[in-house]
Amino acid sequence: MPELRKDPILGRWIIIAKERSRRPTDFVVQEQIVKGGFCPLCPGNENTTPAEVLAYGRNPSQPPNSPGWELRVVPNKYPALVIEGGLNKEGVGIYDKMNGIGAHEVIIESPKHEDTFITLSPERLIDVFWAFRDRLVDLGRDPRFKYVMVFKNSGKLAGASLEHSHSQLVALPILPRMIVSELDGSLNYFKYKERCIFCDIIRQEQREKIRVVCENEHFITLMPFAPRSPFEMWILPKKHSSSYIHTSDFAFAALAEIFSETMKRLDACIPNAPFNFVLHGAPLHSEPLEYFHWHFEIRPKLTTTAGFEWGSGFYINPMPPEDAAVYIREAFAK
Repeated sequence: MPELRKDPILGRWIIIAKERSRRPTDFVVQEQIVKGGFCPLCPGNENTTPAEVLAYGRNPSQPPNSPGWELRVVPNKYPALVIEGGLNKEGVGIYDKMNGIGAHEVIIESPKHEDTFITLSPERLIDVFWAFRDRLVDLGRDPRFKYVMVFKNSGKLAGASLEHSHSQLVALPILPRMIVSELDGSLNYFKYKERCIFCDIIRQEQREKIRVVCENEHFITLMPFAPRSPFEMWILPKKHSSSYIHTSDFAFAALAEIFSETMKRLDACIPNAPFNFVLHGAPLHSEPLEYFHWHFEIRPKLTTTAGFEWGSGFYINPMPPEDAAVYIREAFAK
């Protein structure tokens, strides 16, 4: 019989359609990826992108926007929001609007075109997570911005338009609805229990061990109780922290380690699965929050959203997370 499961943070209901349950081999990925051709993100083509805002690895004697880098961050050539100008908030009758002010940047994760997020070396992955923090800190100095959304689209079905491995960030003058909902749900739980709901989730999952994918000293990967899609996973720090910016320097190696293992497990279970990941953290300029816990959410693109989901707000997931956790634990041995 199908189950209705309630997300304990958002209050969102998920349908686990067990009668539609599948094995990982039933998720066949048939992406049409164009190989070869000109790539604006490769070394030697720096003049085809906007001027970089951050670069790691280049010899100091070399000028900016030249080859020799190991990681490079550039403004998106076709940004969703632009950094110049004022917000100019105004009302139009009952409607509100403002200028599309923000920042939209591309994090080029490796100079090697053939690299993927799954094959990146530990050193490159550590650089990626450092770059996320460096850009969050820098953009947080702009009082117009309230939140920075860090995310990755991998594979055409997940929204990637370029083959060269990259992630993105968008700085926003408002808080995204999803983050507001998470903050509200977490605060309501804290008012009732006087504990962080994410910390409670980690403790319960470590005790039950049925939805845990892997863990190390500082981080844990788990399948959420009410996942929106098969093989959805969250990576959380075991020590409470509401802001990614405040991550200890030594923890980035552990974050790279668990992210690498998590993605290799997914790839071993469902090769070449398109996926998205998003960093969820506290708003910019906020004080440390006792009730919120920063984390990454990873969602493979394995199912489609149709009329029922769109009209009802429900997600239908054909695979219980307990089954998915078994598959992904067994698919890859360290």
